[in-house]
Amino acid sequence: MTVVEHARDTAHPIPRPAFRRPKLILYVLLGGAIGTAARLALTLVMRETEIPWDVVVVNVVGAFILGFVLTALAARGPETPHIRDLRLFVGTGMMGGFTTYSSLATGAATLLESSAVVATVFALGTVLAGLASGALGVWAGGRVRPRAAQAAGEGGTASPGGADRMPR
Repeated sequence: MTVVEHARDTAHPIPRPAFRRPKLILYVLLGGAIGTAARLALTLVMRETEIPWDVVVVNVVGAFILGFVLTALAARGPETPHIRDLRLFVGTGMMGGFTTYSSLATGAATLLESSAVVATVFALGTVLAGLASGALGVWAGGRVRPRAAQAAGEGGTASPGGADRMPR
C-alpha cells in the first residue's frame, strides 16, 4: 500500500453541512412551527394596546430561554449529535419562531407616526430588556449542572477517586 492509498483509506469523510441534512432542517422547521404557534397564542391572549406589549414579552422571554438553553447545552461538554439536534430544534427553530424582531421594527415604525419619543423608548427598551434577559438566561443556564457533575457531588465530573474534580 502506498502512502497516498493509506491516506485515502484512513481519511475521515467530510460531513455534509447542516443545510444539506434533511433531518436537521426538519428539526428547525418543527421547532419554528411550535415557536410561531406559541407566539400567536400569547398574542391572542394579550389585550391589544397602543404599545405592542406582546412583542416586548416574546422578545424578552425568548432572549432568556435562548441564553439559558444554549448555555446549559454548552455546559454539558463538547457538542454531540444529540446536543446539536436539541440546539437546532429549541434554539434556532422554537426561539427563532417565537421571537420577532420584525414585529419590533414594525411596532416602532407605527409608534413613530404618533411619537418619536415613545417609539425610541419602545425600541431601545425592548432591545435593552432583551439583552438583560439574555444575560440572565446565560447566568441561569450556567447554574445547571450536568447529571454526571450532580452524581459527583459539589465538584466536576464523576470519576473514580475524583482526581479530575474541579470546584465550581
